[in-house]
Amino acid sequence: MSSVSTGREGATLAEFAQLVRLRAGLILTLLALVVVTTAVVTALLPRWYAATAVVRVEKPEGKERLFQASSPGYIDPYFLQDQQRILQSAKVVYPVIEKLALNEKVGRMLGLNRPLPTDQTFDYMTRKMIRVDSPRASSLIELSVEAQDPQLAASIANAIVETYAEDRIAFATSEQRSGLAQLRKELEEQERTVSTQRDRVEQLRKDLSIAGVDLNARYSDMEIDTLRQMQNSLIALSVEAIGKRTRYERFKAIPVSERLNLVNSELIQDTNIQNLLQAFFVAEQTVTRMRSRFGEAHPDLVAAVDNSAKIREQLDAQLRGYESSLEIAYKEAEARVNELKNQLAQAKVDQILSARDRMRPFEESVQKLDDETRLLSTLKVNLRQREIDFQVPRRSVEILSQAESPRRSSRPSWGVNLTLAVLVGSVLGIGTAVAFELLDRSLRTLADVEAKLGKPVLAVVAWRGQESPRQTLAPEEEEPYRVLDANLGLARGKIQGTRVTLFTSAGPGEGKSTTLSRLARAAGASGARVLVVDGDVRIPSQHTTFGANRRPGVGEWLKREVETGAILQTAVAPQVDLIASGAVNGLTLTLLHADRLRELLEWARGRYDRVLLDCPPIIGVSDAAMLATLADEIVLVVQHRRNPGSMVIRAQQILKELGREITGVVLNGVPKDSGEDYGYYTSNYAYYRKTEEKGREAREAKTERIDFKE
Repeated sequence: MSSVSTGREGATLAEFAQLVRLRAGLILTLLALVVVTTAVVTALLPRWYAATAVVRVEKPEGKERLFQASSPGYIDPYFLQDQQRILQSAKVVYPVIEKLALNEKVGRMLGLNRPLPTDQTFDYMTRKMIRVDSPRASSLIELSVEAQDPQLAASIANAIVETYAEDRIAFATSEQRSGLAQLRKELEEQERTVSTQRDRVEQLRKDLSIAGVDLNARYSDMEIDTLRQMQNSLIALSVEAIGKRTRYERFKAIPVSERLNLVNSELIQDTNIQNLLQAFFVAEQTVTRMRSRFGEAHPDLVAAVDNSAKIREQLDAQLRGYESSLEIAYKEAEARVNELKNQLAQAKVDQILSARDRMRPFEESVQKLDDETRLLSTLKVNLRQREIDFQVPRRSVEILSQAESPRRSSRPSWGVNLTLAVLVGSVLGIGTAVAFELLDRSLRTLADVEAKLGKPVLAVVAWRGQESPRQTLAPEEEEPYRVLDANLGLARGKIQGTRVTLFTSAGPGEGKSTTLSRLARAAGASGARVLVVDGDVRIPSQHTTFGANRRPGVGEWLKREVETGAILQTAVAPQVDLIASGAVNGLTLTLLHADRLRELLEWARGRYDRVLLDCPPIIGVSDAAMLATLADEIVLVVQHRRNPGSMVIRAQQILKELGREITGVVLNGVPKDSGEDYGYYTSNYAYYRKTEEKGREAREAKTERIDFKE
């Protein structure tokens, strides 16, 4: 299991390395573009200089204790974070902005002809210029200021740390001063409290006729006058309560209809009830007067009767309320009598208590005076200690190093920028190469071609750049065409006679015409008589490849303008003859020309060993379909990574629909360093050709030595 995994991983890495080699041009181009762009941008960016100052801060203790051993110090990270924020706060930076006139300088730095508002200058400085950091497990704070002027950067850094140090010292001093002031205020308040409590004790001693401060002594009983006064008050309240109760019971016993007669008497002296009674009498008189003048149904009489009734209802309600008030008054009086009785009873009980219990308020006041006196003494000692501590010099901040004017710029950093450019460019290039690879749907390997098409690869032709078809090839470059000639012969098996071989491709520009011409030269060089027929009458190329005339050719022969012998151009290459395409305007090969072309090919069969028929691409051009029906074997030329695999498969399907099968495939334009499986073909071509040349040179040298000896 592990071996399989390792093999897969190795295959994946090998494929990735192959992809990088294959797309090296694209990767290097993108890498160079990113690096050059970064270098240009870095060269054009303004130079920034960083000046750094270092301060050490200590967290003050909550209470300074001069006369006690100090506890070992520790580093509080939250305190350091707060100090870092304070260093770049408006409290510290605003004075620096004003002191160094940074509104104008920052405005010029930004290319403005006016000074910035202070808040905008502060915001720009905290975002772009000021950096605060603290090393781990350290009480040091490093303040770094960046500016386009090195001297300005150092001035700002020093001004900030100096302002921060002054503010920190002032804050610590103000805190101590505030503490002392508050302590003095509490001491004065405590002195007033002690004085007040002492006066209270003296007043209680005076009220209780106590001479001396012996709290254990027993004193005389409570004065009888107090009980006598309470008894007299109880009697008066009882008499008053009896009178109110009697008044309520008398009023309650009077029938409701007769209560109106008591309104003006001494029993009912309520002003509202008296006013309502007068209004009722007037209303009754009005009713009586109207009855003598009007009938019972007269509207004025009815209104007067209703008004009298309403007044009577209000009068009855007031009388009921008066009755309730009488009841409440007598009940309140009885409640006061009961309360006073309880107080008198309690006073009698208190009279028989011990002198200490009766003197408890005095004792508590004396105890409170002692407590307040001790607290006053403690405050005096604490104040004295704080005053001594305040005289001891203490510094919670120290400037360890001033900022100096830097000589080299901090940014842009050539090293960082170019390193990032190389990384980004590499990632971009490799990513683009991978994207192209993923989007590439072409047939990439021999296995893909043979698996998808079900036909063998007859030859693999290496990529040689933009070569001319007439260019003379090196011996190892001719070898693929010899292999193609041999494989075509093997594919025919035992079939004898001249075979018409059609060369076509799925799309234009895949090298079919060049492959045909190279094969013709290789077959001719091997001794075979070869005829090349240029069937691509729309975009012919064979006459250019062999340096021959375009006309007369196939077009003129189809139009019966010339005889067969007139269109034949002999010896365009060793053992190679050519029938060019001709130059008939608007000519398109159709089924009407099939019999005529078949006659031409039959004529060629008896005269040549090889008949190679050039043909337009099979997809999109109708000529190729007709020419495919005339050939004995069809070779499909596929250029490496040019067209999608589906296009090549479609070309094969078109031929199958015509009842034709391709004999094999020629892979054209394969990179020599592709590393894929067909890379072995191209490397072997060169290897065996070089070996053959070495053997030939050795034989020639031996012959020369023999001739020399003779």
